[in-house]
Amino acid sequence: MRFFNDPDRIPQSYGVRIAIGLIAYFVVMYFLDLAHEVELRLLNLLILVTGVYLALKRFRETNGNNLNYFRALVTGVSTAAIGALIFSSFLFLFMTVDETLMSSIRQNEPMGRFMNPYIASCVVALEGIFSGLLVTFILINYVSTDEVNQPQG
Repeated sequence: MRFFNDPDRIPQSYGVRIAIGLIAYFVVMYFLDLAHEVELRLLNLLILVTGVYLALKRFRETNGNNLNYFRALVTGVSTAAIGALIFSSFLFLFMTVDETLMSSIRQNEPMGRFMNPYIASCVVALEGIFSGLLVTFILINYVSTDEVNQPQG
């Protein structure tokens, strides 16, 4: 597919890949009746880290092995944000259709009585965006980037 190989659409391409990974993981955990296990959500972070890392790696390869720190920050955060927003949209639809999941959240979560599909999906989106910001910040310090103040000439 041209979309997944387009060097001008790296955040969109890898954001969609992150969302596909998160959705697939959620569906598997839901059908295994493990969706209520909070500890397993830590694996969502692994999916996010992998997607952002691969996006940064691809961005670097398409720019002649150069990776500007601030462009890397924008690429990583936008990749994570796209993935998180697509996943939270899926969760909104899923919780709207499947009332048993929403009622389980209301009964078992500390702030569950205040939850509805809108609030729950917004919380997931914000959690994904801020996790993406943190992950990107850590990764761009791990992956070598160009010096910010390189002298010209």
